[in-house]
Amino acid sequence: MKLNRRTFVKRTSLFLGYSLFPYSNLFSNSIQKKLGVCLVGLGYYSTDLLAPALQLTKHCHLTAIVTGSPWKIPKWQKRYSIPDKNIYNYENMDRIANNPDIDVIYIVLPTGLHAQYAIKAANTGKHVWCEKPMARTAAECRSIIDACAKNKVKLSIGYRMQHEPNTRQIIQWAVSKPYGNIKTVSAEAGYYDSRSDHWKQNKALGGGAMYDMGVYPLNATRYVTGEEPIAVLKANHTTNRPKIYTEVDETTHFTLEFPSGAIAKCKTSLGGGMNALHVDCEKGWYGLSPFQAYGGINGKASDGTLLNLRVQNQQAKQMDDDALAIVNNKPVMVSGEEGMKDIKIVEAIYQSAKSGKKISLV
Repeated sequence: MKLNRRTFVKRTSLFLGYSLFPYSNLFSNSIQKKLGVCLVGLGYYSTDLLAPALQLTKHCHLTAIVTGSPWKIPKWQKRYSIPDKNIYNYENMDRIANNPDIDVIYIVLPTGLHAQYAIKAANTGKHVWCEKPMARTAAECRSIIDACAKNKVKLSIGYRMQHEPNTRQIIQWAVSKPYGNIKTVSAEAGYYDSRSDHWKQNKALGGGAMYDMGVYPLNATRYVTGEEPIAVLKANHTTNRPKIYTEVDETTHFTLEFPSGAIAKCKTSLGGGMNALHVDCEKGWYGLSPFQAYGGINGKASDGTLLNLRVQNQQAKQMDDDALAIVNNKPVMVSGEEGMKDIKIVEAIYQSAKSGKKISLV
């Protein structure tokens, strides 16, 4: 069959579009049932972002909640029509094992509680989604991975940026290298947190800038280069509010070295706004600014290429991708092993900041 130019371009563009977004499903009508999702923890991220996003998803929907705050329950039931039988607390969430309405348990708790409740979730036999950072230590990450493997359930970590289309493009550029080999990367993510008595200032709960926001630039250096760092060259913590940040870091700078020779300089903070990713290469540059904002990602390259694709909702895209991986029994986009790699590096960054020395990662 002969194709005219317009038809050829249209079909080629469609193919390329799906190659950039590998979890898009051309045959979504074949899915008979949306996966039921149970949110564990009803703080800001669940309340303002995940629950609304689950009203936009095609392949999963909100069916249950786990909360330690009974006063929140009536509001959630009224807004999302959640039946009494799908309301749990942290003590009885093991009963989820017997609830056919729930296919996935999404852990949306302070980082220091991820391992405890992700393991509980895995032991129910339901699939597990866990917010980033995955856990406080690599050992905790391993315990989550092992629990999911033992119970034969899928585990996905909530790095929503790896599902976002402009980020997917620069991940692909790590392979195709349209601007030549990467020389340097700079990445920074942070905001001003005015709170003085919050879990993000609590070490045991996984507070601190490096855990809360630092995984954004850290993970970005890895997906931008397509490499694993071989060393933390240096790291240091600073604070402008020592009376508030007594246990954890308010601001952290860290520098990573990669096998190709690329150097990444990063900054993260709870004491000021910053949101940019820039990559210098042999034949040009590209970057995203902002590179991790909820409202949309923008970027450009030295040759004028624009990075401004849009999705309706980043969290909905992430959860639909993860739901399709379950339905189609395919690998998830961001695995537990991926989450654990970041935490191993986070531990090395803290070690470098404490000792003032270079820390080898190989």
